[in-house]
Amino acid sequence: MSFGDPNNPYGQQPQQPQQPPQGGNPYGQQQGQPGYGYPQGQQAPQGVPPQGYGYPQQPGQVPGQPPYGAYPQAPGTLQANNGYINVPVLGTVQVATMGRRFGARVLDVLIIGAIYLVLMIAGVAGAVGAAKKCDASSVDYQSCMNDASGSIIGAFFGALMLFSIITLLYEWLMISLVGATLGKMALGLKVVKENTGQNPGLGGGFIRWIIPMVGAFICGIGQLLVYLSPFFDNSGKLQGWHDRAAGTLVIKKA
Repeated sequence: MSFGDPNNPYGQQPQQPQQPPQGGNPYGQQQGQPGYGYPQGQQAPQGVPPQGYGYPQQPGQVPGQPPYGAYPQAPGTLQANNGYINVPVLGTVQVATMGRRFGARVLDVLIIGAIYLVLMIAGVAGAVGAAKKCDASSVDYQSCMNDASGSIIGAFFGALMLFSIITLLYEWLMISLVGATLGKMALGLKVVKENTGQNPGLGGGFIRWIIPMVGAFICGIGQLLVYLSPFFDNSGKLQGWHDRAAGTLVIKKA
């Protein structure tokens, strides 16, 4: 008759020390099992936390929520009220100041005004030349002078119509296709679509042009208000009413 271990009077088998699961997984998760939040059959990449835990947790922070200030900034949102915005494709750009925009507008007015002056001089000179051909001794002198007066009036309205067409093509096409008029180019400004960062295109450029022109019919007061409307924009983007309607921004080129 043999006796058991004197240190084990009850004859119980000694327990083997429990080995941790293979692979260094102290929680007993099966090898190859996907991490929390990943679809069935897909395993979380090595070193990447499960979905909902993409940010390091801070003391007192609710799990699954990013820390304060870690939210990505949406396109077109003002950054810290410092005059810079984030535009798709272009990245972080500076909003054009009203001083530069006013200077660009003055240059454009001078350019358009010079074109209009040339047209008016040419039209009036042609009408005056026709009036000089009238012979005072001729019986048709009065009729000739009436025709000359009509030519002068016609030249005035013709030049005005041609001026309107040139203004349309100058503002509309250059903003639509290039993103800037000559005045804006001279001061390093550009008009872009807020949601794409591209040129406004024909539709956006026309909307941006037609709104101030409609306001010009109200004794010019409406047009002036449109051009001053960026001062009323509390978003910090300095968007005028015509910019908001067309979805555009005026920025400073890098």
